[in-house]
Amino acid sequence: MKEVLLFSILGLAVFMFCTSKDDNPFFSDYDTPFQTPPFQLINTDHYLPAFLEGMKQQKMEIEKITANTEPATFENTIEALERSDALLTKVGNVFYNMRSANTNDEIQEIAKEIAPLRSKHSDDIYLNEQLFQRVKAVHDNQADINLNQEQKMLLDETYKAFVRGGANLPEDKKAEFREINKELSLLSIQFGENILKEDNGFKLIIEDEADLAGLPEHVISAAAEAAQEAGEAGKWIITLHKPSFIPFLQFSEKRDLREKVFMAYINRGNNDDEYDNKEILEKVVDLRLKRAKLLGYDTHAAYILEENMAKNSENVYDLLSQIWEPALKKAKEERAAMQALIEKDGYSFKLHPWDWWYYAEKVKKQKYDLDEESLKPYFLLDNVRAGAFMVANRLWGITFEERKDIPVYHPDVQVFEVKEADGSHIGIYFTDYYPRASKRGGAWMSSYRKQYRINDKKYTPIITNVGNFTKPTTTDPSLLRWEEVETLFHEFGHALHGLLSDRTYHSLTGTSVPRDFVELPSQVMENWASEPQVLKSYARHFQTDEPIPDELIQKIRNASKFNQGFVNVEKVSAAFLDMDWHTLKEPTDMSALAFEEKSLKKIGLIPEIVVRYRSPNFRHIFSGGYSAGYYSYMWAEVLDADAFEAFKENGIFDRETGNAFRENILAAGGTEDPMVLYRRFRGKEPSVQPLLERRGLN
Repeated sequence: MKEVLLFSILGLAVFMFCTSKDDNPFFSDYDTPFQTPPFQLINTDHYLPAFLEGMKQQKMEIEKITANTEPATFENTIEALERSDALLTKVGNVFYNMRSANTNDEIQEIAKEIAPLRSKHSDDIYLNEQLFQRVKAVHDNQADINLNQEQKMLLDETYKAFVRGGANLPEDKKAEFREINKELSLLSIQFGENILKEDNGFKLIIEDEADLAGLPEHVISAAAEAAQEAGEAGKWIITLHKPSFIPFLQFSEKRDLREKVFMAYINRGNNDDEYDNKEILEKVVDLRLKRAKLLGYDTHAAYILEENMAKNSENVYDLLSQIWEPALKKAKEERAAMQALIEKDGYSFKLHPWDWWYYAEKVKKQKYDLDEESLKPYFLLDNVRAGAFMVANRLWGITFEERKDIPVYHPDVQVFEVKEADGSHIGIYFTDYYPRASKRGGAWMSSYRKQYRINDKKYTPIITNVGNFTKPTTTDPSLLRWEEVETLFHEFGHALHGLLSDRTYHSLTGTSVPRDFVELPSQVMENWASEPQVLKSYARHFQTDEPIPDELIQKIRNASKFNQGFVNVEKVSAAFLDMDWHTLKEPTDMSALAFEEKSLKKIGLIPEIVVRYRSPNFRHIFSGGYSAGYYSYMWAEVLDADAFEAFKENGIFDRETGNAFRENILAAGGTEDPMVLYRRFRGKEPSVQPLLERRGLN
């Protein structure tokens, strides 16, 4: 507490200094088109004062609610609470996006300093007895109140947030609950920061040109430019950013170097150094279990899944098992094919994990006459994005107009205004696609402002997609791998979920849905990427502008089920590992690696495949929002495969089907039970069969 108090005093001094000059852009309306963040005016020393003032303002709003002598109503309690965090949300939306996409040491320090303050602030709200009693009074009397569906959902979610936030705990347990939340907030930040350091810290420096054997020219060129930027001119550098290390694993003939890069990637956070995450994740697991038990749950998974479509861990394990068994069988067949190729080439070594990408590429070439290098010239990033825009235009008539007058936080960022067919404004869409040291790995969607309404005035969304795709070089533009094409369409689906939201309360709009439902809009969008008529629209040779040939499209479709054993085993094993960590009923005395080994041995993971994320670098579950939720990708795949059947039945650009999907899925957010929304769109509950057929696992 001493550290927090000292920081609060220092923070207050910073706040007084900044506000005395009246130069903090968070404290006034943004003077920008559509109230987008004025990035050119925002400095790191603006964040802390704005956070402190945001918490202060929300506290004052809550004091108004609890001091109200009138009986608690939906309007004076639930709606008032919903709208109490305007400034805090405003600064948080910018800060946390910058922390992910364009961070620096100062931002990382602010994140660690503000985490316990925000944790305390949140607990002060949910553990406020007077406030809870007013919320409870409205909840208990809702039968006598004329509420619409969205209002009922907001009331229910607000009440549950208090109960799940410890409101029913006895006083002596509330202090323990606070300490757990505070420690978890700091551990999560440290875990993610360590992975960022590991991502940026590894560099395979190649000095001998012979060690470039097998690498395509664009990979060599990118590696040379990476070396130039690192002050190693005349050499080549391979990093742990996906556009660098994945093609290296696919094409490098140097098996020892493939092993070095692969092992560096899977051992992030597991090097027994200052960035080691094993002790951190063990503490996180124990604290989550302790918190769950305080709230009356047997496991952390039970606490999480109560709010998801799956409802309980038994349903999750059942789904994973349905996919795991055929996927493992398929992976073993793939392993045998690659081992046969190794032996055919005259080698005697046994296939290892760092060989899989390399020999899978060879098998694909041999079996389907298809390789990444024949595809990449057709996947110019700008064209792929235009293809995604075209799909949205064909389905809903919406358009994307680039805006050069809106501030950006980095030169890589582009901005688009999204409009309805009649020209009316929908929202603003940022894209930021290239890797850099200031950006965490992966790809994601987020918002600078969610869509909501106050007194019938609509506040339009400001949405962002961030990725780590192949960068342009001095010789070539950004040419994507097929996996990157699918990822771009995937994240665009998330963006549409935010952009086409059309409800009232910001805590229920856009992607504010159960974790195992949020991936439906993104994963269903991937389906359009490989449809022939869509491919024809965006897959054009970057030099000749010729559309992708029909025979190459057919090869893509023929190879669509290739390597699906590996893909699904890698992903589902990670979901099993996540669930095993979070279905513990008592703290384990096993080390992180011993627990991981036991978990993966139990399901029979073959040694040639490494789980997609090992525990020390499983950022989704230890530094993100997917704890006891990584299964969501598979759950949503069931939904998306079934949902796309509706489009195939009626035509992939059928407006009626598209409008039904928009209204019931994209626009509705979290205002109704997701299965109710899905059934309303589809006319029935989903089946797992379309997924198994699509993956070639039936």
